[in-house]
Amino acid sequence: MSFRYKKITVKVGSNVLTKPDGTLNVARIAHLVDQIAWLHKKGIEVILVSSGAVAAGRSTLRLSKKLDTVSSRQLYSAVGQVKLINRYADLFQDQGIVCAQVLTTKDNFSDRNHYLNMKNCISTLLENDVVPIVNENDTISVSELMFTDNDELSGLIASMQNSEALIILSNVDGIYDGDPSLPESKIIEEIQVKDKEWIKNISTEKSGFGRGGMLTKSSIARKVAKEGIDVHIASGLKDHVLTDILLNEMHVTHTIFKAEKRKASNVKKWIAYSDSFAKGELVINQGASEALFSEVASSLLLIGVVQVKGNFEKGDIVKIVDEQANLIGWGKAQFDSEKATSEAGTKYKKPVVHYDYLYLIED
Repeated sequence: MSFRYKKITVKVGSNVLTKPDGTLNVARIAHLVDQIAWLHKKGIEVILVSSGAVAAGRSTLRLSKKLDTVSSRQLYSAVGQVKLINRYADLFQDQGIVCAQVLTTKDNFSDRNHYLNMKNCISTLLENDVVPIVNENDTISVSELMFTDNDELSGLIASMQNSEALIILSNVDGIYDGDPSLPESKIIEEIQVKDKEWIKNISTEKSGFGRGGMLTKSSIARKVAKEGIDVHIASGLKDHVLTDILLNEMHVTHTIFKAEKRKASNVKKWIAYSDSFAKGELVINQGASEALFSEVASSLLLIGVVQVKGNFEKGDIVKIVDEQANLIGWGKAQFDSEKATSEAGTKYKKPVVHYDYLYLIED
């Protein structure tokens, strides 16, 4: 029996795990666990990024007074996370498998040491045959520290753990070449990173119980594929979809974003997902932009910096833009904002962002 991957990250959305009334769909969760358990016993490393806690809590509680969005999310997730993880633990235990809960916030990814600690934690779980179940810690998250949704979190985890594939299980079959509600629309089965034509057909609607939608999924998928990881978007409501994808069964109708051949370093992968952690901004001239995108590996020199915005310390992540405010990428600053401002435009020898700590947006 041949599997196409040996290490995968699986993200399952709220609309797969819950019924229309918001209660947990125990039968669907059990079927997902059956598939993961079967793969686990065949030697496949599986990291599960699971939504459903907020929906589980919402279906359990009946509030006596109205709460703001953040407070209600904290309340529902605190109650629902217990319910969800207990269900997973019981189902995996029935299969003779131990699972573990890993809760995280977006802030954990902003610091390199925190990032590496989390990576080591998940790696240790896998090495000891434990299935990690990752979710955002909504009980302490506030709006500015929330992930866009668990699609974004799953992309970070897949990249962090050097997964061979990210499989996003949703309530739809994938990305369509037109309006999904129209009968003539068909699934786009394969998308290359440089393809752009499909983007205009993406719906901006959010899913019922989740925070994200297909726009977020496709954006994350494209980014992860650029990291050298295949990304599959498929319906988690179909039986055996996960095992069929791993066995390369051709009858599974879904969308795959094909991975680029090249692979970024682990540090660059971290920086690639650090856009929301940027403490400042470097505006660069055209010459600097051309040098960064040339075939020769180039660091960002201060002579190419025309403006420094914001306050940041050495080691902070900064955004890099051109003079038309187009995003160039992100990097780890070699100086604080005060020194970068005073030396901007000069022939200072040390680069403000070294190539090894620079991630460029390449369309």
